[in-house]
Amino acid sequence: MTTSASPEQQQIAATIGVPVARRHIFLCCDQTTPKCCDKARGLEAWEFLKRRLRELNLSEQGGILRTKANCLRICEGGPIAVVYPEGAWYAGCDPPVLERIIQDHLIGGRIVDECLIAQHPLTGTI
Repeated sequence: MTTSASPEQQQIAATIGVPVARRHIFLCCDQTTPKCCDKARGLEAWEFLKRRLRELNLSEQGGILRTKANCLRICEGGPIAVVYPEGAWYAGCDPPVLERIIQDHLIGGRIVDECLIAQHPLTGTI
């Protein structure tokens, strides 16, 4: 069965910045069963991330995509985030750490080693 994207889906993808995305950050928050951190703490981190990306004009056409993930499966020391294409997995992503990730990694292209759990870049090959 072949499914093609509708014009509406293509328009939404363009509106949220998929064609100009350089990086994509996933943040573990709003979990069904919180394990890596308290649910309220994760949601606070998410609201901070959304606000800062908007303030810095990085959302939508600014080149940074963001996704709220229910669980990134590292159920310890959260909130957990992962940034692609570098595949950098970060621990303790409360607002101060997220600010460093935004400034150093998302904008500056430098991994924040002090918060890094693991790194496995996407290479484009399977």
